[in-house]
Amino acid sequence: MAYATIVSNKPADPLEPLAYRDIDTPLGELRLVASPKGLRGAWFTDQEMLPSPEGWTRTDANPILEQARRELDDWFAGKRRGFDVALDPIGTTFQHKVWHALCALEFGKLASYGDLARTVGRPKGAQAVGGAVGRNPIIIIIPCHRVIGADTSLTGFGGGLPRKQALLAHEGNRYVSRNPRARRVCDGQAELPW
Repeated sequence: MAYATIVSNKPADPLEPLAYRDIDTPLGELRLVASPKGLRGAWFTDQEMLPSPEGWTRTDANPILEQARRELDDWFAGKRRGFDVALDPIGTTFQHKVWHALCALEFGKLASYGDLARTVGRPKGAQAVGGAVGRNPIIIIIPCHRVIGADTSLTGFGGGLPRKQALLAHEGNRYVSRNPRARRVCDGQAELPW
């Protein structure tokens, strides 16, 4: 996965041209947003954190958005396990460290907040890692759904626990409940639940 952003603490340029499109997925409508350098965001359109598209250009002709759509279609169809689209999320240096660590998680592999904290060199920073995971602007492609509690509990997910449960099942991890305290019951072959 190509991470286009040079990590900085600078806020997004309000004059930077951003393009977007909404796509259908088995888990609901997803809004994809691209800068000239890469995918800037991916949110389900019913997420609380969905930014306003004011000032963005709606298009189906953007090559970054089209690549992201194709790769997501293939991922949901079970034809792909990773993503190649260039990424350009905005965040702090620490958030980028966490998002890079998320991108390193392989399909079907889960990590706890503590595991990620150790990976990014902050072994006592599980809460800070949780904050960075919760601010992930590129859902599914930066796989924050692969982060669970140390006891294998589902914990939270910006797209909602039913979606997290479905994404984990797609990758072979089973949860019988959508309760945040639900624990993983088994690992199995990836099956498409939709």
